[in-house]
Amino acid sequence: MEYHEAAEFLFSLRRFRPSPGTESTRAFLESLENPHEDVSFVQVAGSNGKGSTARMLESTLREHGLTVGLFTSPHLEDLRERIRVDGRKISKAAVREFVDTTHEYVTRQAADGQSPTFFEAITTLALWQFGRADVDVAVLEVGIGGRYDATSVVDPVASAVTSVSLEHTSVIGDTVEEIAADKAQVASTENPLVTGTTGAALETIRAEVGDIVTVGKANREGERPDVGVTYHGPTNHAEAAVSLAGPEWSVETRIPVIGAHQAENAGIAATLAGQVTDVSQRDLERGLRNAHWPGRFEVMNTAPLTVLDGAHNPGACERLAETLESFEYDDLHLVFGAMHDKDHREMVDALPTPSGAIVCEPELDRAADGNVLATVLEDSGVETVRSIPSVSGAVAHALERAGPDDCVLVTGSLFAVAEARRHWTRTATPHDIETLEDERAILERTNVDGSRATRVAGSGVHRVITIGLPARQAAIVERELVRLGGNGITSSVRVTDEPVETVLMGTLAQFDSLVDRLTARDDGLVEVGTHLRDTLDLERADTEPRYPWQAGPCVMGILNVTPDSFHDGGEYERLEDALERASAMVDAGATIIDVGGESTRPGADPVSTQDEIDRVVPVIERLSAGDLEALVSVDTRKAAVAEAALEAGADIINDVTGLGDPEMRFVAADHDVPIVLMHSIDAPVVPDRDIEYDDVVDDVIDQLTERVLLAEKAGLDREQIVIDPGLGFGKTAPESFELLGRLQELQALGCPLLVGHSHKSMFAHVDREHGHRLEPTIAATALAVDRGADIVRVHDVDENVAALETARALRNAK
Repeated sequence: MEYHEAAEFLFSLRRFRPSPGTESTRAFLESLENPHEDVSFVQVAGSNGKGSTARMLESTLREHGLTVGLFTSPHLEDLRERIRVDGRKISKAAVREFVDTTHEYVTRQAADGQSPTFFEAITTLALWQFGRADVDVAVLEVGIGGRYDATSVVDPVASAVTSVSLEHTSVIGDTVEEIAADKAQVASTENPLVTGTTGAALETIRAEVGDIVTVGKANREGERPDVGVTYHGPTNHAEAAVSLAGPEWSVETRIPVIGAHQAENAGIAATLAGQVTDVSQRDLERGLRNAHWPGRFEVMNTAPLTVLDGAHNPGACERLAETLESFEYDDLHLVFGAMHDKDHREMVDALPTPSGAIVCEPELDRAADGNVLATVLEDSGVETVRSIPSVSGAVAHALERAGPDDCVLVTGSLFAVAEARRHWTRTATPHDIETLEDERAILERTNVDGSRATRVAGSGVHRVITIGLPARQAAIVERELVRLGGNGITSSVRVTDEPVETVLMGTLAQFDSLVDRLTARDDGLVEVGTHLRDTLDLERADTEPRYPWQAGPCVMGILNVTPDSFHDGGEYERLEDALERASAMVDAGATIIDVGGESTRPGADPVSTQDEIDRVVPVIERLSAGDLEALVSVDTRKAAVAEAALEAGADIINDVTGLGDPEMRFVAADHDVPIVLMHSIDAPVVPDRDIEYDDVVDDVIDQLTERVLLAEKAGLDREQIVIDPGLGFGKTAPESFELLGRLQELQALGCPLLVGHSHKSMFAHVDREHGHRLEPTIAATALAVDRGADIVRVHDVDENVAALETARALRNAK
C-alpha cells in the first residue's frame, strides 16, 4: 500500500458519524494489543487555546530533555502534521504500516456497522506511534468536549481545560455549564486539573472535579488565580513578553504567539510542565519561547502588516480583534474564508470593521459559499466586498491593494490560513535531469501513472520543476505550459486537503513565457509565476554583490579554536596560531573564515557561553582589525556568543542548530548579517540516533522551509539566509550522499546553499577512514559546486579551491 492510499483510507472514514463514548477507540487499541499502555499522557481540552497550550507544553518538556509526542488537529498542509515526535512529523512509512496492519479490522467493523470515525482512527494512529517511539510523555489536544472524546481513552498524568464557550452545542451541551462539565471529564487522578476558565464555567469545573489549579490575569478582580500571568504586550512584531508566577516559581520570557490570551495559555502550559516533571526556569524560558505555532496570529510581514489567524468561532474572533488593537495601521484589508457550519455573523461582528473585504472559499467541501459570506459582511457595514474564490488569489489581491502602512488580515478558519500560508511556504523544486532514466525517476517519485509518463518521455532533458499546487491551479499551469510547447503533468495521486504534485518540463524560453502568462493573471497564479521565475533564475539582477557567494561559488575555511574538534582539535588554540592559519587560508583562496569555539562532534563536551566567548572573540577581534581580505563567520549555536562575536567584528553567523536558540534570528536581523541555518537533529551529534526519513531530501526541504520562514519573519532577506543540509547530522552515510547527489533540489528554498562535508565520517562509506579523507572531500567539493552549492566549508582550502574552480568552469560551460 502506498502512502496516498493509506491517507485516503483514513480520510474515507470521515463519512462515519461519531457515537458518544470511547468504546470504539478502546476496541481499536485493543486490536493492536494496547501499544500506548506504557506512555504517560497529558490531555488539553478547551474551546479555544488548547492547540497553542499543547504546543507550548510539548516545547517546554522537550527543552527539559524528554522525548515528547504531540497530537493536535486540524493540520495545515499535511495529515502527518497532527502526529509528531520531538517535533518531527510521523513518517509516511509509519502511516502505511498502520493502515496495512489495521485495514482488515476497520473493514470488519464497518461491515458490522461499527466503523471507527476519522478522528478515532487518527487518535489510535497517534497512540500507536507514541508507543512504538517509546516517548517519555505525549501531549494530546482533545477534539470535542472531553467526556466522550477519543483521546479520553487514556488515563492522563495531568490535564487542562483552557477555556469554555458555546460550541458544538448539538454534541456536548446547550449551555456554558453543560459544556464545562463535559470538558472537565479529562481531569487526571494524579494531579489537579489546570484551567484558565472563569465565572460559571470555573464554578462548574470546580464542582465536577474538586481539586483544580486556576490560571489567569494576576490583577483580575475577585478570586486571585493560583498562577498569575501578566501580558506585557508585543516586544516586536513576532513575540510578546509575559510574566508567570506560581506559588513557588516564577518566570519572565517571551512567547512567539501574540495576544493576552496566549499569556494565559503559557501559564497553563508551564503549570502542566511542572506537574509532569521538575522543569527549570531555563526550560520554561526557552521552551515557551520556541513554541512556534503557525496560523495563530502569525505575522508574515510588516509592510504591510500581514497577519494570518485561524480564528474559527466568535470567541476566537474577539481575541483576534483584541490582539490586533496592539498594532498600528491605516486601513484594514480583510480576507475571510470560513466553514459553512460556523456562526458567520457573530464572527464578523467580533472582528474590527475593515476598509474592504475579500471573501474566498478554501478547497474543501465544508467551505462556506462566498456569496453567503459576502452578504454577511455587507450586512455588517463593510462598504466594499469582493469575492475571489481562490484563497491564494484573494491574498494576492489584498496584498496588491494594501499600502505599506495598512494591515492585511486573513482569518475565518485554519483551512483558509493554510492555503494563504502557501504564499510564503510554497517551493518549486528544480531537478538535475541528464538522462531519460533521471526523468523517469522524477515521474515515478511524483506518482505519475505509466501511460501519462510515456506521453511526456524525453521532455525533461531541458528543465524540470516539481511544485505542489491546489488541483484547480495545477490544471491551469499544466494547460498553459502545454500550449507553449512544454509539458506539464500532475500526479495521479489525490490526497484530501493536500496540494497536487505537478511536474513541469520545458526549455528556459518556454518557462519564461509561462511565467509571463501566470503573472498577468489575477487568480492567485501570480505568486506561482514568481516562484518559478526565482527558482529558474530567469531574471538575474545586475547588481553589485553584497556577499562573496553572489559573485560565484566560494570557499569557507574552517578555523576551530577548540581542543576537541574531530579533525584539527587543539591545533589552533593559541591566538597566534589561529591568526596564522586564517591568513594562510585566505592566501589559498578562502573568502570566508569560520571561527568556532565549541565542537559538535559525537560525544563532545558542552562549553559554557563565557568560555566559548573567551575562545572566539579575541581571534575575531584581531582578524577584523587587520587587513584580512575575507569575511569572518562565527560558528555557534548560542545567541549570546553570536552577539559578542558580531560586536567584535564578525560578519556572518553559522548556526549548527538552525535557530535552536530563539534569540538567534533576532541577533542576525538586528545586526543585518547573513545567517547559516543547518538542518540538524542534535548538536553535538548523538551517535546511533535512528532518524526515520521517507525521502531525506524532501524531508530536509520541508523542515528547513519553516526555519527559513522564521528568519524571514525576524526581518532577514532570503539572500541573507544560507541553508546547510547538515551532512552527517542525524543522517546515515547513504542519506548524506543522497543529499549531496540531489543538492540542486534544495534551491527550491530560494536561499544560498552551503555544504559542509570536510573529512566527515560519511566517507567511511567509500572505505576512507579518519585521517584519509582529503581526496573524497575534494571530490565532494567538485560535485557540490556542480550541483549548485554556493559555499563549501572545508579545512583544506588550497586543494578545495582547485576543485571548486574546476567545477565552476564546467558549470559555466553548461
